[in-house]
Amino acid sequence: MKKSMDRIQNTRYYSKCIGGISEGCRLCVRGRKLVLFVTGLCSRRCYYCPLSEQKKNRDVIFANERPVTKDSEIIDEAEISQATSASITGGDPLVVLERTIHYIKLLKRRFGKNFHIHLYAPLELVSDESLKRLYDSGLDEIRFHPDLENRNYWDRIKLASVYDWDVGIEIPAIPGEEKRIKELIDYSEDFIKFLNLNELEISDTNAGMLLLRKFVPKDRVSYAVRGSEQTALKIMKYCLGRKFSVHYCTAKLKDAVQLANRIKLRAKKSAEKFDITTEEGLLIRGAIYLPELKPDFEYKKRLEGLNKTQKRALLRKLEGLRKKLISKYNIPESLIKVDTEKPRIITALPIVEEIAREIRRMGALPARVKQYPTFDQMEVDVEFL
Repeated sequence: MKKSMDRIQNTRYYSKCIGGISEGCRLCVRGRKLVLFVTGLCSRRCYYCPLSEQKKNRDVIFANERPVTKDSEIIDEAEISQATSASITGGDPLVVLERTIHYIKLLKRRFGKNFHIHLYAPLELVSDESLKRLYDSGLDEIRFHPDLENRNYWDRIKLASVYDWDVGIEIPAIPGEEKRIKELIDYSEDFIKFLNLNELEISDTNAGMLLLRKFVPKDRVSYAVRGSEQTALKIMKYCLGRKFSVHYCTAKLKDAVQLANRIKLRAKKSAEKFDITTEEGLLIRGAIYLPELKPDFEYKKRLEGLNKTQKRALLRKLEGLRKKLISKYNIPESLIKVDTEKPRIITALPIVEEIAREIRRMGALPARVKQYPTFDQMEVDVEFL
């Protein structure tokens, strides 16, 4: 896309920009970013924070959808998802600065200096020392999330401009906050290379606070807030002719482009040879569930509630069932597996369809499953046979 700082352009990704998009965004829309969530702890309490209860205010680590307890899991997830770059996010990654720096060095050491890494951070913990350490570790791009209601820390944006990396601001386009956003732009324009405006979205955890402020969904099928896009366009017009680029990132881009592309890439590496992969990157397979772990409204809670002893017992039961099916129906061992992460048996759909009656007689539940190829293997559809 030809760069022009004096007009708003539509992108191919359901978004709008002035002067193109940042390197981090270019890699993100292609699905090439490993999303490395380094902590749910934060130096701020934003009323619009969309983090899930699983992450919000909790010191947990995720690589994409995968919980992380050791470095090798981050590397493994990056390889399976075919990532060529990473975004480090939270919470506030500066709350766990040593951890954040360790992960930047880990990824650069494993994948090389061209493995692009960008980081999101509020300004509260930004300092000369923290910025120098991030820069020296190999960070390529830093995106600040200033508090619009408190200008006390805005001067810290300038501290990052002395280093040879890309500096930007990324904030939600909040209806009614046009004046403060314009003030932030006027204050910071000499220190930034880009401005990202995100369409404000309603989540399970921020819905109460957003509704309290009279924010509502823009339509019946979207979680995006009514008026957010109009706010973004007003701000973009205000930025015309300035020397930094602007990108308005829509909720549709995140779902229909970024996530969709990342899923397709991961499916290529994570699909079993008996899986059917859809155009969208979803996996269709046969599955055999135990009655005590039948997918329903309480399924996720029961999975998370399993202790090690219970999980081992279920896996032994499933392995016994697998061996019986292999023996009785001459199923090649490579075509039927015990899923140790989500205790169940997975196999080719035609196999389950053919022996569904016998599976039920053995006290198990045969099913046709459509699921994401992500680590959590979230089921989109389960049809019991």
